[in-house]
Amino acid sequence: MSAAGSLLHPESLHATAPAVYHVKFHTTKGDFTIEVTRAWAPKGADRFYNLVKYGFYDNVRFFRVISGFMVQFGINGDPTIMARWRGAQIGDDQVTQSNKRGMITFAMAGPNTRTSQVFINFNDNSQLDQSGFAPFGRVLSGMNVVDAINAEYGEGAPRGRGPDQSRLQNEGNAYLAKDFPRLDYIKKATIER
Repeated sequence: MSAAGSLLHPESLHATAPAVYHVKFHTTKGDFTIEVTRAWAPKGADRFYNLVKYGFYDNVRFFRVISGFMVQFGINGDPTIMARWRGAQIGDDQVTQSNKRGMITFAMAGPNTRTSQVFINFNDNSQLDQSGFAPFGRVLSGMNVVDAINAEYGEGAPRGRGPDQSRLQNEGNAYLAKDFPRLDYIKKATIER
């Protein structure tokens, strides 16, 4: 099965991640590397590993960038693929690390609702720890690139002027290209080791 074909079957992507692995992100702003430590949040680390391995984050936009807070990504630009992942939730991990600058964490809408969206903290956001946001990795190199990701659209609709997540999930990158053409994006994400 091809990588794209595999992405249509979230239930089949359940490999256990290495104890520590690196992910290189090639973006429109430059490159950065994430180091994932599985012991910090095993379920999150495993999910992220499978998403990267099968190309889920390739050509994915940084759709929510809030200066001084965080940058969020993880809605696939193909609505057919995204439809399969919306309900592919994983259980919570215990919070063992803090949401400090450079830490990467899964977004969620409540207990046991993590799917594919992640965010990188721009600053110390340790107030998120008590709400169950469990970091699984950290920016190892290229935090200057992460800091430079275009934040002009800010918070998403309806609270801000950024993309509407429902429309993004249903219309994909076509919606973003038309209405938010200056969003930075991931060209390719690869597991380095």
